[in-house]
Amino acid sequence: MAAVILDGKKTAEKIKAGLKSKVESLKKKGVTPGLAAILVGNNPSSQLYVKLKQQACDEAGIYSVKHELPEDSSEADLIKLIGKLNSDERIHGILVQMPLPKHISVKNVVKAIKPGKDVDGFNPFNNGAVMDGEEFLVSATPKGVIRLLEEYGIGLESKEVVVVNHTIVLGRPLSMLLMNRNATVIVCNHKTLDLKKHTLQADVIISGAGVPGLIKKDMVQEGCVVVDAGISFVEGKVVGDVDFEKVREKASYITPVPGGVGPMTIAMLLENTILAAAK
Repeated sequence: MAAVILDGKKTAEKIKAGLKSKVESLKKKGVTPGLAAILVGNNPSSQLYVKLKQQACDEAGIYSVKHELPEDSSEADLIKLIGKLNSDERIHGILVQMPLPKHISVKNVVKAIKPGKDVDGFNPFNNGAVMDGEEFLVSATPKGVIRLLEEYGIGLESKEVVVVNHTIVLGRPLSMLLMNRNATVIVCNHKTLDLKKHTLQADVIISGAGVPGLIKKDMVQEGCVVVDAGISFVEGKVVGDVDFEKVREKASYITPVPGGVGPMTIAMLLENTILAAAK
């Protein structure tokens, strides 16, 4: 029996519809949530992601502005711009689109963003809060994964969850969110020597390694929940980490790519912006 599709697009639309009323409520109090996106360089994927985020802001009634910097901009130039946005009362959320050029330190950049405006949830203060069980401005993609599972009534308590990603963007904050929900978490990556040994024991697999076809049918036990947070481009098409058509024959639930985690990430970014504005 084929797996139930975890429809991130449909779920995100439902969430965004609810966010509109929250925006209207804030506007009645004289506050219009504002989001600033910073794009360094001309990476086509990054440009597309920022465009989608701005479109979503417009639909929700959130004020948005985009700042574009040349590829050769210095780290100091970027941090100076972040400083200006930190003090701009119209801006409640700041996101710096990843990836950044190699000469710019991601750690220094995320530390420069005021924690209360860190709607991507990358600042060490916000990550530390999640580790302490406080979930306010949580990293958008991990938050989107958890919300999607919750919307479909998929419990995590006492479940064994294998996360195939160990980055600050996904794997690390996601593992904390899972542990906050009493899951047993194993964090792997694409260099884990025997990944199959771990995934075959998993009740839930969440993969975001960015390696097409990494998770195959023989790596998944019957009834496993499979969340594909990987994004790669193969022959001009967006693909995930999971061999979708074959894995869905064994999984109980599975996300598509596109249309799974991606839309949820944008919905959570909007929600974080509204939370920051309300705060």
